[in-house]
Amino acid sequence: MTTDTTAMNENLMSALGLDRPESRDDTVVPFTLDRLDTRGRSVRLGDALDTILSRHNYPAPVARLLGEAVVLAALIGSSLKFEGRFIMQTQTDGPVNLIVVDFDAPDGLRGYARFDHEALLKAAAEGRTRPHELLGNGHLAMTIDQGPNTERYQGIVALHGNSLEEVAHTYFMQSEQIPTQVRLAVAEFTKKGDHRPHWRAGGVLIQHLPEHGISHMADLPGDGNFDNPETADPDFVEADGWNEAKIHLATLDDLELADPDLSSERLLFRLYHETGVRVFTPLPMVERCTCSADRIEDMLATSFTAEDREEMAVNGEIEVVCEFCSTAYRFNPHQFNAKH
Repeated sequence: MTTDTTAMNENLMSALGLDRPESRDDTVVPFTLDRLDTRGRSVRLGDALDTILSRHNYPAPVARLLGEAVVLAALIGSSLKFEGRFIMQTQTDGPVNLIVVDFDAPDGLRGYARFDHEALLKAAAEGRTRPHELLGNGHLAMTIDQGPNTERYQGIVALHGNSLEEVAHTYFMQSEQIPTQVRLAVAEFTKKGDHRPHWRAGGVLIQHLPEHGISHMADLPGDGNFDNPETADPDFVEADGWNEAKIHLATLDDLELADPDLSSERLLFRLYHETGVRVFTPLPMVERCTCSADRIEDMLATSFTAEDREEMAVNGEIEVVCEFCSTAYRFNPHQFNAKH
């Protein structure tokens, strides 16, 4: 190979963002499909997700549903350009009546699911364990909190659809007016020499977002709800590039998304090598809870009276257990009088 050819190949690899080792688990890889007027992110979660799901020993259907929510929060939250929190929450009337996932920018993830044990057993016995059957009727809220002295931004959408993927599509179309497609997958794998299965997951999000703000597709009609006859535009046509990006994404199966031996870079090249894909520096993801003894102490001091704290005490102690990480904090009910 000549020096010129070697230099050309090195320049090409650099331009595609591939002049580095492949990313591993617990990372988000941003990418662009310049020819298709599309940008996106790919996430692979291993130990971070396994820690979140295994800590509470959730039944498998609940763990998978919460795992999908964690992947979706990582895909969306990792796009934040500031330090703050992205909070995704479902509240419903189904067997899994509450899911909360916090993304603590730039890299922290934690999640929690609350479920009705009896309702879950009944649903499982009747074979009703698909996401929309476990969630039931309710809403999905996405909140961006940039910290003190700023207003929270919140978008809410009804939980219509058979999966969190479909709910996410509806959210972005109606609340953000951004054409979006998402693929999510959660699975259990057994490592050699370890008899306990480990949870892992993968996901890809693509959006029609021209890099320089020059869109080749008309604005979405009305509120982005194509099923609403009052606002839908029958003449609306999606851009060819966006359609092509969606068609390639639809070929992904769950095994590819959760495969421990398939990096985001290899996955994206497999999907989009014909149209061209450019990847960027991977963003690390970690399991991290934001609870602390100081925060809980301040909450007990400011939100409850001395009489309330006396009633909370059992055997002379107030015990508060974090719903996310299960850490137990213990306080003397009389310590607040002296400190506060």
